[in-house]
Amino acid sequence: MNKPLLATLATLVITGAGMAPAAAAAQTGGAAPAPAKKTAPALKAVDFAGTVSLSNCSGSVIRFPASADSDPALVLSNGHCLETGFPEPGEVITGQSSSRTFGLLNSAGTKVATLRANQVVYSTMTDTDVTIYRLTSTYAQIKSAYGINALTVSDTHPVAGTAIKVVSGYWKRIYSCNIDGFVYRLKEGGWTWKDSVRYTSACNTIGGTSGSPVVDNATGKVVAVNNTGNEDGQRCTENNPCEVDANGNVTVREGINYAEETYQIPACFTTGNKLALNASGCVLPKP
Repeated sequence: MNKPLLATLATLVITGAGMAPAAAAAQTGGAAPAPAKKTAPALKAVDFAGTVSLSNCSGSVIRFPASADSDPALVLSNGHCLETGFPEPGEVITGQSSSRTFGLLNSAGTKVATLRANQVVYSTMTDTDVTIYRLTSTYAQIKSAYGINALTVSDTHPVAGTAIKVVSGYWKRIYSCNIDGFVYRLKEGGWTWKDSVRYTSACNTIGGTSGSPVVDNATGKVVAVNNTGNEDGQRCTENNPCEVDANGNVTVREGINYAEETYQIPACFTTGNKLALNASGCVLPKP
């Protein structure tokens, strides 16, 4: 797992997201105008706004396509970032009381507020690696007080080759790469995750990036949550996950990092951002 580093925080280069060229040069003189050219849609600017720093991990304030501004806001991080310790294989935690705090960041990565949770809505390290907290503030209150919007979680499966950014609130660092592909089963120690995202090598995430939102450059939506990487080339041990295909073949990719998809989460929440694990289409593990 991408656990926090114990070393003193070093100065790190923050990589921002570029914008697509916006406009063509103006026509001059009396020449006939050139035929209009189709231009690609401008990319969303991916920055730190809406991300949070935890005591030991990264995270983000999230909403779903059906969330209302008046709903209590949610924070997404990893299951292994849960303040009470790693959930056991097969364990699913819901409705657990929490008073955890989060440092809310603006677009430049500056902390502008401390947000507080009142509940662990959902946490597990089985099939996926997520913790979702409920905050004491609504989306509207956060927007009014700090001018910051939550990140929207996409409800469609990510696509191989997609340009992405992994935005770490803990380190205030943005990693840029692409989705290299998907892993049938990712095994690490006693835990197994399904249909995990494998990054291309440029996303060389480190300890403390756990829980970072993985953002699609084109849409600005969250498509996964960063969680682990193979550090030493070992096979299926803690901090050294291995890939297992449908036939049971094992592949070890030293130095490669991974995330867990989030598209399946919105179907498990209903009106008022309430967890509904029995809702139609919800496939998250149940207690």
